[in-house]
Amino acid sequence: MRSGVTVNNSRVAVVVGGGSGIGKAIAGALHEDGYRVTVADVNGPAAQAVAAEFGGHSEAVDVTDEARVEALFTGVREREGAVHVVVNTVGLSGWSPVVDHDVAQFRTVIDVNLVGAFLVLKHGGRVVEDGGALVSLTSLNGRQPGEGLAAYCSAKAGLSMLTQVAALELASRGVRVNAVAPGLVITPLTEGMQVIPGVTEDYLDNTPLGRAGLPEEVADAVVFLCSDRATWITGEVLDMNGGAHMMRYPRLRTHFAGLL
Repeated sequence: MRSGVTVNNSRVAVVVGGGSGIGKAIAGALHEDGYRVTVADVNGPAAQAVAAEFGGHSEAVDVTDEARVEALFTGVREREGAVHVVVNTVGLSGWSPVVDHDVAQFRTVIDVNLVGAFLVLKHGGRVVEDGGALVSLTSLNGRQPGEGLAAYCSAKAGLSMLTQVAALELASRGVRVNAVAPGLVITPLTEGMQVIPGVTEDYLDNTPLGRAGLPEEVADAVVFLCSDRATWITGEVLDMNGGAHMMRYPRLRTHFAGLL
């Protein structure tokens, strides 16, 4: 059991994007802290596999489908009797210079990362119990631009502000709304980038602590923000990147040049 975190055996959590990577680690950490966890993911079999590890429920959900997102939260509330914690970890990226960016691709990245996060906050915020917590995963790219990442950076910056607006609006119910902004974490979302020569090294050269993060480390931060140890924290976007936000972002165009 994680030391210093309140155990809530009667509490219910929903982890959206919990089928792999950081979301999977968060789902497991919340279960370990005693939450009854529903794992939702666009990849239904992956969500089912994660939930099966601890006897939780799973749902196949596309966060850009509002009807499906709404049904997820109303269904969990009806089945469990309440929702106390909502965590959204869904992410999608791509690479293209602004002047060459396909509009449809740009919209897809915005839809998944920002509109999807809005829908989770909207419908999760409607059903979450007073005094509950909502946490989103934004990114180092919410504050640090990267060449070729116009859509992703824009979406994550927007999510940081959306987090603060939602925190203002839900504060009267005692609902806390926060975000965690990881830097380089080794997950399925980042594995494609890691095979490009020089990119990972450039990241780590610009990370004062000199290493990538682990999904479990991000999960620990999320569990804290959901716990009774964080009842006076809201509207926070927690930088969690080994200090990389104090330095520069990798020069992606240089590393990608030989692949274009």
